[in-house]
Amino acid sequence: MDPFLVGGIAGLLVGLCMGLTGAGGGVLAVPVLVVGMGIGVQEAVPLALLAIGSAATLGSLDGLRRGLVRYRATLLMAAAGVLTAALGTVLARSMPTDALMLLLCLVLIVSAVRQWPRQQTSTGRISEGMSFKPCRIDPDDGRFRWTPRCFFHIGAIGASAGLFTGLLGVGGGFLLVPFMRRYSELGMHSVVATSLAVIALVSLISVGHSVFIGTPVPGSGWIFILACATGMAMGRVLAPGLSPRHLQAGFAVLALAVAAGLATRSLIHLFT
Repeated sequence: MDPFLVGGIAGLLVGLCMGLTGAGGGVLAVPVLVVGMGIGVQEAVPLALLAIGSAATLGSLDGLRRGLVRYRATLLMAAAGVLTAALGTVLARSMPTDALMLLLCLVLIVSAVRQWPRQQTSTGRISEGMSFKPCRIDPDDGRFRWTPRCFFHIGAIGASAGLFTGLLGVGGGFLLVPFMRRYSELGMHSVVATSLAVIALVSLISVGHSVFIGTPVPGSGWIFILACATGMAMGRVLAPGLSPRHLQAGFAVLALAVAAGLATRSLIHLFT
């Protein structure tokens, strides 16, 4: 099949998942590039980050326009994430390719489990650490109360997402979204918009070094990047009219299918 057509379809799929599921779809970028387009892992990681960062930038601009992005938290998480992303890149270069792919399969499975819709309790809410919210919102001005505990948690969230960004070429939304929901009082729309802003900054800054040292981007890769941004825009428009439970279930099934295919490919290569 024409690599440009494959790149367009693959990018549209990843962008749609990012726009529909709140940034977590970026975890699909590297598997799609490796399995669907036959690009090596070392080349796929910066290409995935460039596509994810470009698409996330588009999504975060909409969040900024609507006043949903918490820019202080964004800058703190991005600063921590850029530092740990560099560490993740160093670790990735020292690990075998198949080990990285199997680790990515594990991340996909964890993302699928987290996205699967959960039943509410008899009290009408899901219990997920509701009593422990170190990052609270000041009711007077609607901003975070920046206590030392809040500062530590926000920085740790950014650092953990950055490590996986450099290690596996994923955006980190699969960590940012659930952790911000668990440890802060932000609403879901603000969490998603802030997550996209962090992903955009960390991904684009991290990939800047690779581009600077001359990492090539094939023609089909640029098609993938453009299609990913287009899919993100489409997903952000379509998401409000679709059932969140159905979206989460669909992403979970897709992530498990990709993980199964990637694991099979890696295990066959490992034992042959």
